Amino acid sequence: MWPDLDPGRIQAVDRMEIYGDEGAHLEFCAYDAGVLALAYILESGRLQNALWRGLQRAPNVELIVGARCAAADFGQGEARLGLDDGRTLRAALLVGADGANSWVRQAAGLHADVYRYETQGVVANFECERSHDGVAFQWFRTDGVLAYLPLPGRRMSMVWSTPNAHAEELLRLPPEQLAARVAEAGQGVLGRLQVITPPQAFPLRKIRVPDIVAPGVALIGDAAHVVHPLAGQGVNLGFGDAMVLARLIAEREPYRGCGDPVLLRRYRRERAEPVAAMRLVTHGLERLFATRSRWLRTLRNRGLALTDRVVPVKNLLIRHAIG
Repeated sequence: MWPDLDPGRIQAVDRMEIYGDEGAHLEFCAYDAGVLALAYILESGRLQNALWRGLQRAPNVELIVGARCAAADFGQGEARLGLDDGRTLRAALLVGADGANSWVRQAAGLHADVYRYETQGVVANFECERSHDGVAFQWFRTDGVLAYLPLPGRRMSMVWSTPNAHAEELLRLPPEQLAARVAEAGQGVLGRLQVITPPQAFPLRKIRVPDIVAPGVALIGDAAHVVHPLAGQGVNLGFGDAMVLARLIAEREPYRGCGDPVLLRRYRRERAEPVAAMRLVTHGLERLFATRSRWLRTLRNRGLALTDRVVPVKNLLIRHAIG
């Protein structure tokens, strides 16, 4: 879908600057790692629109709009999905790609372990006095994790993962005060800021689904796992799920259907390690920087500084993050 997107609304990230709460610094650079970009920042709504247009053009896809799922039954070698308009759909495999509060997951009886961080992600877009030059910034602070994500032009998108009380305080601030607070927290790297979209907030949580498959059903994306957003890898994990499941279906033996138990077990096995690794990293970092322990604060900042000095490790992290 990439060619369907407006290049003027896409911002490449050439460098990332990460700061600890005691002066530690870690830098990732696309040029040093030999890649075109560390990441691309774009609006999720525009990506979804491009995907929708692609589905409309696809000759082997039937889009059903305006009907909701009402019932599901898994068994006898097929999945049956009842819609609230009376229709029943039958398929060898039902893929649950319906988000963190997945209806399909509940209908299939797949248990989900939910951990609530008691923090919120506060988001807003800003006009910047200085150019960001394609650099993303992140600060691990005592009041949470603050990120500046570059947008086309002199604009950036802020994500501040912070405790509930502080999040509510930020949401109540007038635009001028919010801009000043965010600029100060970001050490003034982009100069004066001006709010261009009102702040919004969403609760942060971790969702672990012990088993992402069942007879006739497979979960992908946030329906299968939700991780802390501090690494910006949640959507990429979902893309990885879709790619692996599609590949396994395409490569299956002719006598195996799309919902074959062996195929589903392969999918579960292939996705277990990358999802568990990302969950461990994001949850571990969030817990490490949330602690008030003095010796852990020293340890985490020394860890950032040490990683910055070991170039092969940095390049390995970059290549793992971009797949």
